Amino acid sequence: MKKLVLLIMLAACVWVGYAALMAYDKYFPYGRMRETPAVRPYEKPLLVMEAGTVPVVDSEAVYRAMEGRELRSPLLPGDLKAVQRGQTVYDTFCRQCHGGDHDGNGTVGQSFTPLPTDLRTSRVQGLMNGVLFQHISYGAGSGSRQPALATTIRIDDRWNVIAYIKSIGVRE
Repeated sequence: MKKLVLLIMLAACVWVGYAALMAYDKYFPYGRMRETPAVRPYEKPLLVMEAGTVPVVDSEAVYRAMEGRELRSPLLPGDLKAVQRGQTVYDTFCRQCHGGDHDGNGTVGQSFTPLPTDLRTSRVQGLMNGVLFQHISYGAGSGSRQPALATTIRIDDRWNVIAYIKSIGVRE
């Protein structure tokens, strides 16, 4: 008999709880997730791209497909504005690893093994601009921790960083 009463009380509690949830869902004005636009994202037709939206000339694919030795910087040698912009971009994206002295001892870079490249070595300063562009854009290859920054830094800003790196010269 006690078990039957306990079972009836349990069923009544479940029913009251269910009724309370349904009333809450029906009358409470907030939190009705099934009625928000975010739940039905595909009810409207997708937008159609206009012709020319996807670039086919001067796009990232062109830079990725070419050999680094074939790439040419669009900047004039010694362009002071490009060097200044390059320094700003370097300070934003590169300084943490390569450091303020360009030696690979930045706050983040000093924890890497091997250290990031010293940008003032004759090896780096002697690289062609296109090769540097590809190293910055797509990583420097095996054994290097240089991240691919093609999706992070705009194309023209990568060329500006190269102008800045070339302007600092070889460490003496």
